[in-house]
Amino acid sequence: MRIPSLGAGLVLAAGAATAGSLPELTVITYDSFVSDWGPGPAVEAAFEETCECDLNFVAAGDGAALLARVKLEGERSEADIVLGIDTNLTAEAAATGLFAPHGGTVTGLDVPVAWEDETFLPYDWGYFAFVHDASLESVPQSFEELAAGDVSIVIQDPRSSTPGLGLLLWVKTAYGDRAPEIWSALADNVVTVTPGWSEAYGMFLEGEADMVLSYTTSPAYHLIAEGDASKAAAPFSEGHYMQVEVAGKLASTDQPELADRFLAFMLTDAFQSIIPTTNWMYPAVIPGDGLPDGFETLIRPAKPLLLSAAEARAARGSALDEWLNALSR
Repeated sequence: MRIPSLGAGLVLAAGAATAGSLPELTVITYDSFVSDWGPGPAVEAAFEETCECDLNFVAAGDGAALLARVKLEGERSEADIVLGIDTNLTAEAAATGLFAPHGGTVTGLDVPVAWEDETFLPYDWGYFAFVHDASLESVPQSFEELAAGDVSIVIQDPRSSTPGLGLLLWVKTAYGDRAPEIWSALADNVVTVTPGWSEAYGMFLEGEADMVLSYTTSPAYHLIAEGDASKAAAPFSEGHYMQVEVAGKLASTDQPELADRFLAFMLTDAFQSIIPTTNWMYPAVIPGDGLPDGFETLIRPAKPLLLSAAEARAARGSALDEWLNALSR
């Protein structure tokens, strides 16, 4: 079993509870994380067994909406930790000055990128993909094939959703200056744009579109939780854009030591073993028992795509403009 080694700054004790009460740690995150079937309930129970505290998850929409809320609230935020933005947003988040360094040295991660971020720590990762029913005829194998056909898709809004933003950067990274052309060709395929992932995936399951922007790991949910092998992720020849989800401590927290303790806990087996079959992503640290049976059936992109945090921040504005121009025609 490999567990990251974190410096002393991340393993300070939470401190004794005051008489008659427990210290409270508030973690703001996305809706699906705190749902009954998401990681939140199990993570809360596991951490509270060790922390002598009250862990409080607060849902705030989809991933990109978290940063918008924190920027709006500023130092008035009652949150201690933000969990659920990704590396496409970490440069912008760090630039706000609202986050504090995690203070630890991290080793032993199973994230397929070098990790040198001093503010944010990863807790899971995956590849974006278009998920479809196995009965779908003529499954597109690229964005160009998708645009040339009549397959309908549901996608998420990049202004509120990290998958939506990931899609913009996927197209931008794969096609560069041709991205506006690809979006113009894809516009007719888009049934609707939802605020977040949950709404989009629900529409797909209700049969309102042939494909939905999700993850290569999404079929594992249906296979493992439902015994249903009818969902698949389409492999795209351009490669697949990667998402690394992270958590960070707010500088305004009144529980800095408890927040550090949670970040340290996040990279232990107790947290990471929950991720594969609740958040349906790859864990940042593979648990001692390995990945669940069924994950070996998932496609593994031969060409991973990922912009650095700084590159993603620089590309976001133009990519968003290209997307808006194409879908507004």
